Formats: sequence, C-alpha cells, structure tokens
Amino acid sequence: MELIKNFGINPILLGAQIVNFLIVLFILRKLLYKPITQLLQKRKDTIIKGLKTAEEAQKRMEQVLQEEKNVLRNAQIQGKKIVEDATLQSIETSKEIRENAKKQSEKILKEVRLQIEKEARETEKRLMENVSSLAIKFLQKSVEQLFSEIDQKEVVEKALKKIKILV
Repeated sequence: MELIKNFGINPILLGAQIVNFLIVLFILRKLLYKPITQLLQKRKDTIIKGLKTAEEAQKRMEQVLQEEKNVLRNAQIQGKKIVEDATLQSIETSKEIRENAKKQSEKILKEVRLQIEKEARETEKRLMENVSSLAIKFLQKSVEQLFSEIDQKEVVEKALKKIKILV
C-alpha cells in the first residue's frame, strides 16, 4: 500500500473512479452500445441484401444479354436461310422459265417446219401440175405435126397416164 501512496494514488478515490467507470460503462452499454450495434447490424444486413440483389440483377442481366445474343444469332441464321431459300427458288424459277421457253421455241420451230414442209409439198404439187400441163401442151403441139389425129390422142393419153403416176 505504501507503494500506492508513494505514487500519489488514493485507494478510495481509485475505487470510486473504478465504480464510476463501471457505471458509465454499464449505462453506455445499455443506452448507446446496443442501439448503435443494432443499427449497424441492420445497416450491414441492408448492405448485404443490396449486394445480393445487385449480384442477382447482374446475373439476370448476363442471362438477358446471352439470350439476346442467341436471339440475334438465330435471327441472322434464319435471315441467311431465307435469303438462300429465295436464291434457290429464283434459280429454280429461272430454270423452269428457260425450260418452258425452250419447249415453246421447239414447239414453234416444229410447227414452222411442218408448215414449211406442207407449203413445200403444196408448192411442189402445184409445180408438178404446172409442169404437167406445160408438158401436155408441149406434147400436144409437138405431136400435131408428127402424128395423125388418132395417134395423137393415143400418145397424149399414154403421156397423161405416166404423168398422173408421177404426180
């Protein structure tokens, strides 16, 4: 104790100060510490909840972005497919048009050939008739001077028969 007195410490006063300190500590703990710790805990919980919500929102945003990329990719693929289908269809249509045009031109050519052949036959027939009539006239004129009238008829009839066989 003497050591405490040498340092100038009064033990009664020290005890009173310790009791005062404990009372103030008890009051501060009951009145201020608990409400402050509760307030801090609530704030901490709110911050944690906000972080979780932000994290969930970030994940959802990433999912939405991924879905958007997938939708765009699918749209591009479908667009390319539509263009390819349209190209193929136009190629097929142009082939069909060419084939139809070719068939029609061949049909027209065939009809024209038949028409030409028919006209050629008709022209040939008329030519043969003209030649025959000229030959008969020529024969009649030439026979008049060479044969008698009966012989002329006979020669002309034989010639007509031969000409009819040729025609």
